[in-house]
Amino acid sequence: MTSNHEVVARGLSSNLHSGLFNRIQAFLAPADIRINGTRDWDIQLYNKNTFKKILTHGNLGFAESYMNAWWDCKRLDLMFANAINAELNRHLIGLAKTKIFISRLTYGLFNRQTLARSFKVGQVHYDVGNKLYQKMLDPTMNYSCGYWKNANTLAQAQLNKMELICQKLKLQPGMSLLDIGCGWGSLAAYAAKNYGVHVTGITISKEQQKLAIANVQGLPVEIKLVDYRYVKGEFDRVVSVGMFEHVGPKNYDVFFESVKRLLKKDGLFLLHTIGEEITRYAPDPFLEKYIFPNGKIPSRQQINDASENVFRLEDWHNFGVDYDATLMAWAKNFEESWPEISEDYDDQFYRMWRYYLYSCAAFFRTRQGQLWQLVYCHLNNLGSYTSVR
Repeated sequence: MTSNHEVVARGLSSNLHSGLFNRIQAFLAPADIRINGTRDWDIQLYNKNTFKKILTHGNLGFAESYMNAWWDCKRLDLMFANAINAELNRHLIGLAKTKIFISRLTYGLFNRQTLARSFKVGQVHYDVGNKLYQKMLDPTMNYSCGYWKNANTLAQAQLNKMELICQKLKLQPGMSLLDIGCGWGSLAAYAAKNYGVHVTGITISKEQQKLAIANVQGLPVEIKLVDYRYVKGEFDRVVSVGMFEHVGPKNYDVFFESVKRLLKKDGLFLLHTIGEEITRYAPDPFLEKYIFPNGKIPSRQQINDASENVFRLEDWHNFGVDYDATLMAWAKNFEESWPEISEDYDDQFYRMWRYYLYSCAAFFRTRQGQLWQLVYCHLNNLGSYTSVR
């Protein structure tokens, strides 16, 4: 049988202005992506306005036309991987290129992560509902890259990641640990249970704080709703997992200086963050608008520039390939759980979330995205450090 969408797709491809159709098809050709092709990574077109949207808005137009069901693809992750490997972004044309230039200029001039704006990502992304994350994530509610060495399930990969962090921090009973960006309290609970440390976790999401408090009941853990710039005190260890992506280039210096102020003289600081080799001056427009407002993935140079003369770098570990497996596991959980959670969201949200998960999986699969764990100490710390893998 032939679906209505297939009939529409064939009709559109035969009736579209041949010049525009050929222009887009030629643009996609280096990535081996065909319009209305038969392979899993080919694009099925359902609305002729898709081309105009892409030509005028670039990546954002591509995403929004998908969210509006103007096109589809069986395997978004494969399609995105092909597009990234072919560097299609470098060949944007027309108004799309102008809009990207304006975005870079705006992002470079203004601080998008001021104290007044710091809670926005919590409201937009993390407060969309705990039920969504409970269904999508593993039982510990880890929302960052798992460590898949010696693991074949998402749950084990996340336990491995938390154990790896605790070992790298050399945690000992009675120590104090500050968890910057504690999420739903998974690492805080793990460290308190297994290493006997006292944990202060901070988040900018009200929904995260609410569930985290419930998750750490009976443990020496305190969960606070506060920006890292307002935290006071001194801690034996500081950790930040999956939060630095929200800090923003204008605040990298402030972030490292804040950690320096909070870390005891003989302490250790572990930073777990997504990263890019190339320094870019604006975030992906889709992710910035719909997923992580005001966020920006740091580059290796940006991290080094901000931490130089503040901390001594003891260890730098890259396991970015593991984020592909993590994101694909989240996507599988999300797809399978959609019938249970769909009453709280519309179809546009469903398509937006799929676009987010599969495009990010491709980003790491093609090695454009990295996942770094860096361990720091104070410059005048005379102790030796041996890392673990």
